[in-house]
This record gives sequence, structure tokens and C-alpha cells, in this order.
Amino acid sequence: MADPVFLGLSVITIGSAIAALELRSLVYGSIALMGTLGGIAGFFLLLDAPFVALFQLAVYVGSIAVLILFTVMLVRRELIFKKIEDGRRRLAGIGLMMAVMISLGAVFLDSGIKGIETDEPPVDFREIGADFVVYYWPALVAMALVLAGSVTGALVLARREDTENGGGTG
Repeated sequence: MADPVFLGLSVITIGSAIAALELRSLVYGSIALMGTLGGIAGFFLLLDAPFVALFQLAVYVGSIAVLILFTVMLVRRELIFKKIEDGRRRLAGIGLMMAVMISLGAVFLDSGIKGIETDEPPVDFREIGADFVVYYWPALVAMALVLAGSVTGALVLARREDTENGGGTG
């Protein structure tokens, strides 16, 4: 059962990531980014880590991606659709991505991570949740207030005065 779900999540995640990179509209690209982050949360569910999966959904899909989408929608239309396409830039980007991925893969394979052994017991996600609720709730509230303040500030900065020739009626 896990193999078809894994393959489906892989297709959704990789397809959404490619769409987020290639779509010309920033709004649709942001929505595709949400799909990518949601697919990653699905991988965490497959790894039997529901706390991390829900944290992924709450923080990245629920907060960061929505904030990105909100910011993109506030930007003026002229700035969104002025995109210069250049074939050399695309090839250079693909080449740079391949070089970085090959380098990271070589570092990972040479790191000896497969030989690491530990005597520590696995951490229970209930303990992590209890720590968040008991000890770290002020930090979570502060982060929520910072996010709310940044959205409010974006609204104030993006608001345009729709007045014509003095704005008087009448």
C-alpha cells in the first residue's frame, strides 16, 4: 500500500515543484509551491511522523506559502508580468542546479552517515508537542504576532489611493 502512495506523492511533489518553477504567472506558481510543500507533508505521514507532517502543513503551507501568495497578489501587475526569457540563462540555471546537486550528493555519500550508530532511544512526538505547549508557547505567540504585523504592514504599504484630480466629489 505504501508504494503506490509514495509514487503518487512523488509525482505530485515533483510535478508541483516543476510547475512552481516554470509557470509564467506568479500566482499559479505560488499555488504550485503549496502543492509541493503539501506533498512533502505527505512524505512525513508515510514516515510515520504525523507531528512533523502537521507542523509542515501549518507552518509552510498555512503560513509561509499563503504569505508569499498574498504578497504576490499585492504587487502591481506591471511588475508581475515583466519577465525576460533568455535561453542561455535557462541552460546556465540547469547546469548550475546539476553541479550543486552532484556536489551535494558526493558530499552526502562521502560523509559516512550510513555508519552512524546511536544508543539513544527515538524521540516521541508527544514529548515535542508537550514542550511546544508548555515551554515554547511565548515564542509561538510572538511569531504569530510578527506574521500578523507583517501582513498588516504589507496591506498598508500596498494600499493605493484611487483619487483622480484632487479626489473631490461634487
